[in-house]
This record gives sequence, structure tokens and C-alpha cells, in this order.
Amino acid sequence: MIAAVVVGAFAGVLAGLLGVGGGVLFVPALTVFLGLSQVDAEATSLLAIMPMALVGAWRQHRYGNVSGGDGGILGAAAVPGAIAGVAIVNVVPERIVQVAFAGLMLVIAWQMVRRRPREEM
Repeated sequence: MIAAVVVGAFAGVLAGLLGVGGGVLFVPALTVFLGLSQVDAEATSLLAIMPMALVGAWRQHRYGNVSGGDGGILGAAAVPGAIAGVAIVNVVPERIVQVAFAGLMLVIAWQMVRRRPREEM
């Protein structure tokens, strides 16, 4: 229970500070610190992200940083993708899911390192 509270608080701070998706933080933490399987960690992360995303979006909206139209389109488009992803992850061997997750994190990290931030307008 204490580990889950610490992981949740840490991920919440980093997600709010850096804008990272909770899954990038929650999934590795849940597998390493709480001993969940990859699939269980991903499923738990999906549930845990909901309140964090709502609070973060609400707070960012107060600063005028939320594009409601883009957010709505992304959310609506993500629903069928989430349904398909859950169906796939429950039939694919867990090791493949782990390697795919790690590969995705490496690709994202590489893209972030090689791109320069846009100039402020």
C-alpha cells in the first residue's frame, strides 16, 4: 500500500511537471516496485491515469493551455484504439508486450533528444 502511494504521488508530480503520459511512469513502477505483470500494470495504469489526467487538464485549463477541440478529437479517436489494444494485449505473449513497451520508450526518448524545442512565439 505504501509503495502504491509513493509511486502514485511521484508519477503525479512528474506527469504534472513534465506532461508525460502516466503509463510511461506507472507501468515500469508497477512492474518493478509492486511486482505486477506487464498486462496487469498496463490495465492498472489506465485506471490510475483517469483522475490524474482530469485534474491536470482542469488545472492547465485554468492557465489557458488546453485546446478543447484537439483534446476531444484525440480522446474520441483513442477509444476504438484502446478497445483494440486491450483485445490484442490479452492474446499476445507478455514478453512481446514488454519488449514493445521498452522499444516505444526508447523511440520516444530518441525523438525527444534529437529534436530541438520550438521557439516561443
